[in-house]
Amino acid sequence: MRRLWLIFAQTVTVSLAVLFVISTLKPEWLGKQTGNAPSIVALQESSKSGEAAAGTASYRDAARKALPAVVHVFTSQKIRVPRHPLIDDPLFRHFFGERPETEGQRKSGLGSGVIVSSSGYILTNFHVVDGADQIEVALNDGRNHKAHLVGGDPESDLAVLRIDPEKATEQKLPAITLGQMDNVIVGDVVLAIGNPFGVGQTVTMGIVSALGRSHLGINTFENFIQTDAAINPGNSGGALIDSRGNLVGINTAIYSRSGGSLGIGFAIPISTAKNVMEQIIQTGTVTRGWIGVEAQEITRDLAESFGLPDAEGALIAGVQRGSPADVGGIKPGDILHGKSVKDPQVMLDLIASQKPGETIQFKLRRQKTLFDAPVRIGKRPPIRRERE
Repeated sequence: MRRLWLIFAQTVTVSLAVLFVISTLKPEWLGKQTGNAPSIVALQESSKSGEAAAGTASYRDAARKALPAVVHVFTSQKIRVPRHPLIDDPLFRHFFGERPETEGQRKSGLGSGVIVSSSGYILTNFHVVDGADQIEVALNDGRNHKAHLVGGDPESDLAVLRIDPEKATEQKLPAITLGQMDNVIVGDVVLAIGNPFGVGQTVTMGIVSALGRSHLGINTFENFIQTDAAINPGNSGGALIDSRGNLVGINTAIYSRSGGSLGIGFAIPISTAKNVMEQIIQTGTVTRGWIGVEAQEITRDLAESFGLPDAEGALIAGVQRGSPADVGGIKPGDILHGKSVKDPQVMLDLIASQKPGETIQFKLRRQKTLFDAPVRIGKRPPIRRERE
């Protein structure tokens, strides 16, 4: 009996020792998770469910929906080095060699873009790809593709890129869903997605601070969404999405004195971007109306000097010779007025929206005389841009 008791005691002791060692070094062998070990103090911890708890303000679904369609845009541009004036001088060539470097270096840039079609079309800002010799886009999943410029519109700062259609179809590119500007209201939550400072894809949150922002001097044609979602250098061309993950704007610019975000960012509305994009894809350019006038704002002093009841309208400061306005009888000093014309920017937008070839009646004031001038709308000439 004594012998059996000793065997039992030794067996229990060894078993407990083995159990202690296993539970300490390999707790998973016993079906335990190290993360679920009891705390040394009483703590309250949430569950590990991947879903947002009811009532919490999470925009993970919107971000998850839009993130795959936002790409990084990398560009490079060849810088031309001017020929040295002493290149043919024998003494200069003796010291610096027969064939000094003249090809130059490459200047690189980065920005963001949004895949709007599974066939490979990408919307971005014109200034992101302006002057680029090579364009490459990197998807959120790590894939890289070369892209070419379909066309650009410097006056709205929009450009359309395209990845090879065969590769786009083969790899099933993710495309974002376009939103409706009619549904966007001041106070709505929006998310800005892009590649700020080249750190990688980033999502920031804010609200729609204002709609229809203009007179900023950023673009020729301005109708911006203002948001306080953080937008920084590198975010240009990225997506501004609503709380459902739909694209409502293309991030374009920030108001900043330091180069960083100060809570005032601007995005081009999707309605404008879609119109420009469709024209570029169809014709390679954007067609706008033009009459060839230079207009200036009517100040209170000008209104008093002209005997005007208010300062609304646009003063025609100059008329280009031979332009549609000149042919139609518009002269410097005339005032274009009407309920729809509040200032020169509105006038420019209204004329640009007209179809070239149409004849429009302009309501004018010349001194104290009111009259209508029929003007045949012309085609707005493209901006001449000099490459660096």
